[in-house]
Amino acid sequence: MTSVTPVGGFKSSVARTLADPDTPFAVVDVHKARRNVERLAARAGRLGVGLRPHVKTAKSLDVAALLHEGPPCPVTVSTLAEAEAFADGGYRDITYAVGIDPHKLPRVIALLRRGVTLRVLLDSAEQAEFVAGAARRAGLPVPAQIEIDCDGHRGGLRPDAAALLEIGRLLHEAGCLDGVLTHAGESYFAPTAEARRLAAENERDSAVTAAERLRAAGLPVSTVSVGSTPTAHAAEDLTGVTELRAGNYVFFDLVMAGLGVCRLDDLALSVVVTVIGHRPEYGWILTDGGWMAMSRDRGTAAQAQDQGYGLVADLDGNLVPGLVMTAASQEHGTLTVRDGARLPDLPIGTRLRVLPNHACATAAQHHGYHVVDGTRPTAGAPVVQAYWSRVSGW
Repeated sequence: MTSVTPVGGFKSSVARTLADPDTPFAVVDVHKARRNVERLAARAGRLGVGLRPHVKTAKSLDVAALLHEGPPCPVTVSTLAEAEAFADGGYRDITYAVGIDPHKLPRVIALLRRGVTLRVLLDSAEQAEFVAGAARRAGLPVPAQIEIDCDGHRGGLRPDAAALLEIGRLLHEAGCLDGVLTHAGESYFAPTAEARRLAAENERDSAVTAAERLRAAGLPVSTVSVGSTPTAHAAEDLTGVTELRAGNYVFFDLVMAGLGVCRLDDLALSVVVTVIGHRPEYGWILTDGGWMAMSRDRGTAAQAQDQGYGLVADLDGNLVPGLVMTAASQEHGTLTVRDGARLPDLPIGTRLRVLPNHACATAAQHHGYHVVDGTRPTAGAPVVQAYWSRVSGW
């Protein structure tokens, strides 16, 4: 076995099969991930926009390598640790899509000095002033995008906000204005194809309206950036948009399947757990994978079909009829059946794969991924082809 040391210092090994590593551990089906990547790349091509994948879900250079052929593609990150790791991996066009604060600017400027185009995000005149000031002191521009609030109100300015032009001028005078960016966060609660189409339309209109206001005031806008996994797969017209962002789509998850954005068969991430006990009087099967392995995310609870903490499959990835991880403590998972299914006979030591509610949250519980290819049948447990490490920290 080949030793691998992922970012963060955790040491793992490339196992021979999914029967080898101690459980719980994360698994990626590379065939499904590649298929998911190709699907959205083709869609972006049809829509005539650039694709800037968000690497916050996998946080892995190995996974990101599936996103492009040849030189590294533009990417979006959610932490400066990701930006630094991806810069080390040869990525030179990065958007840090979380509001900037003054304390982080030295790390941003250090990456800019390395020749990395690292864009920052902001939504206030206060942020614009300290970005402009840092750029002047450093003697180089800090590319900045103004965040536009199209629906979720987590951050950003409304497209018609008076402060938009003030912020634009502050950035432009320092040579820092790059463009506008928005994210349709409410699309994760859009239960129909029509609702997602409308969310994508609103997302586009919000960003384009803000860009047009800035341009009408004589301020240059080179980037008009939109995207979420649901809207990226629902958009029909992105006129005025320059780039599309999405991240969850590489792995997908039960929330996306519940919305209808993908099929269950598209879920590329799972967690291998082991049966460690039975409570037949309660109808329970106990495993060694609790919320520390799956996360506490219960994103499907608000959907028509609540999938608990995850759907359960056998080691080959075939769903076990009616079996759901319905409860979790820190290191224990409780499996029960629904829809009239019979509780399966799963002896202690049986290994299972659990499909997650939220791929980003589940992936974050693990140091890396054991990689399999579900299209390659095996006589025993699925063969592990590689171990892909993750970036951790902020």
